[in-house]
Amino acid sequence: MSLKTLSLEYLLRPSSKDSGEIPALFMFHGYGSNEEDLFSFASELPEELMVISVRAPYNLEPFGYAWYAINFDAEQGKWSDDEQAKESREKIVAFIDEAIEAYNLDKENITLLGFSQGTILSYSVALSYPEKVKNVIALSGYINENILVDDYAQKDHSKLNFYASHGQVDQVIPLEWAQKSPDFLEKLNIPTIYEEFPVGHGVSQQNFFSFKKWLEKHI
Repeated sequence: MSLKTLSLEYLLRPSSKDSGEIPALFMFHGYGSNEEDLFSFASELPEELMVISVRAPYNLEPFGYAWYAINFDAEQGKWSDDEQAKESREKIVAFIDEAIEAYNLDKENITLLGFSQGTILSYSVALSYPEKVKNVIALSGYINENILVDDYAQKDHSKLNFYASHGQVDQVIPLEWAQKSPDFLEKLNIPTIYEEFPVGHGVSQQNFFSFKKWLEKHI
């Protein structure tokens, strides 16, 4: 299948479906990575899904990409550019709409899969625009309330489902940040599975099989 030109760069694995609207899974990589990273999962995911792995819009030298800037300052510690993150949230929403139209995707069956910074953006998109998303697989990330739309709590989150996981010895994003997510989502009445694995900042084989099994039940 030849790729259509959309507003962000991406890789695509076609769906096994050749008629009707197609369920889709969008992948969002972590800081300093690219669209090829998570795409290695694609061949193992349910065949009926169209898998679209998206490249973040901001270049990082010497290579790699980011959804927003992270600065490491000796005095201030780690600082994230929340305004840039909000811009990326809107870029992702626009890209999903473009892809739905370009590839005849089922707008009622959209799954987001993120890792690290890609998870932070996936949370932001789904909680800010719950009407656009059905499922979220949130790997090694956390909810940044500062990059949600102002009225997110008043929105209808009733069709959302979340699977979240984190490494127990994650040296990049503290475990306790991720552990806040289930309570946050429960207050919005969103069904959530949360799991921890004995790894660092990464996805173990056990973690992969767990979210795959969850996904198969929810698409």
